Amino acid sequence: MTEREPMTQIDGEELPRTYEVRTFGCQMNVHDSERLSGLLEDAGLERKDEALTGEVADVVVFNTCAVRENADNKLYGNLGMLAPLKRERPNMQIAVGGCLAQKDRDTILKKAPWVDVVFGTHNIGSLPTLLARSRHNKQAELEILESLDVFPSTLPTRRESVYAGWVSISVGCNNTCTFCIVPSLRGKERDRRPGEILAEIEALVADGAIEVTLLGQNVNSYGVEFGDKLAFGKLLRACGQIEGLERVRFTSPHPAAFTDDVIDAMAETPNVMPQLHMPLQSGSDKVLKDMRRSYRSKKFLGILDKVRERIPHAAITTDIIVGFPGETEEDFQGTLDVVEASRFSTAFTFQYSKRPGTPAADLPDQLPKAVVQERYERLTALQDRIAKEENAKQVGRTVEVLVTEQSGRKAGETHRLSGRTTDQRLVHFSVPAGAEAPRPGDLVTVPVTGAAAFHLVSDPTTDQYSLRRSRAGDAWDRAQAESCGVPTPGSGPTGSKTNLGMPSLMVRG
Repeated sequence: MTEREPMTQIDGEELPRTYEVRTFGCQMNVHDSERLSGLLEDAGLERKDEALTGEVADVVVFNTCAVRENADNKLYGNLGMLAPLKRERPNMQIAVGGCLAQKDRDTILKKAPWVDVVFGTHNIGSLPTLLARSRHNKQAELEILESLDVFPSTLPTRRESVYAGWVSISVGCNNTCTFCIVPSLRGKERDRRPGEILAEIEALVADGAIEVTLLGQNVNSYGVEFGDKLAFGKLLRACGQIEGLERVRFTSPHPAAFTDDVIDAMAETPNVMPQLHMPLQSGSDKVLKDMRRSYRSKKFLGILDKVRERIPHAAITTDIIVGFPGETEEDFQGTLDVVEASRFSTAFTFQYSKRPGTPAADLPDQLPKAVVQERYERLTALQDRIAKEENAKQVGRTVEVLVTEQSGRKAGETHRLSGRTTDQRLVHFSVPAGAEAPRPGDLVTVPVTGAAAFHLVSDPTTDQYSLRRSRAGDAWDRAQAESCGVPTPGSGPTGSKTNLGMPSLMVRG
């Protein structure tokens, strides 16, 4: 049982201490932050959002990334801004966890001695205890483990979305890409048993979710630890048997381990979405070799051909690094050629920068910043053109959109809501006059009437607009009511909270 937090005295009234988790990085960090929030609420803290209240919480947790450029500068800059407040409020606590904490360890306390707790990627479940110990001992607590303590999915959770959820199927990575520090920070791959994963998904669905995303550093190598190379395809098919689960996604696979049985499972399982994120990194075989990416451009393009043969309308996204050490203009042209041939709907493009602790940081022929920048601009211009052309092909199609809570930047002017299609394209859509408005989690069927590089637009007439109210929308209404919000009229009956941990009867490994 987690130790309960003491109350805060304000004007003689005892109030629960508050917390905020600030997340930097990838989907795995977002997933871990949901666990951290669940742990803190289980310990008696209440969430406070500085953006909404204008006040910093009693406990601020930074869940960090060590992969993105300038991750350390971003962290220490944020910590520096909290230092004066910490001096004014000595009972306030600051904790730093995640990949950068795993890497920097006591360096964080040397650079920011006002930090109370530093914890790593392998022991996020220790956060409440470390906070209590730091408060009791009146000193900073540092705890970094070298291997996984408790699988994060066994921990209490406060989900950020009631209609969609992340489900971790593995942690760690067995690859040795020269630009990546993740294996040294997250450890070797460890796989969860299929029954545990499916039980968690079923619990999410029972709580209102209709979409899940399976997470792993390399999802398609899932099963290697327990000796089943076909386990990931089997897991996708098993997801297809879960009643009420409408959308299944996964990220990220590795091209070297992507097999035909996974493509078959995607094509033959109706609730596995026609969308695939397939990291390219480079279109040059020489650069791929230097990166220790164990595939070449021909294999990569062959995978895309097979996917599109089985799933013609699949939207494929990717990651690309520009300016890897030793990349020549010829190498870069190879990347442009593969991007042109691949027709990605979206590409996440990054300029290479040194990551201390990675083999690539010590490679010769590090490229000048100006060269990397110029290539980056050419690549993004190409991909923006392709994305716009691919989105233009969607105009005239009728799509089903899962409505999200977030709207576009111009929603105040356009009065459009937003959501995602089955292939994960972003759609900004209007509700015809007199038609019923959807809730987050509901689904609308609308025609695509316009397109840009990064989104689609739909302005349907009344007869073109169809709304399907869902269990997920009901769950959103319940969550609003429980947080003193105002539910949408016509919501379903009151049910269980969305911010609880997994049921105790479920077994985890």
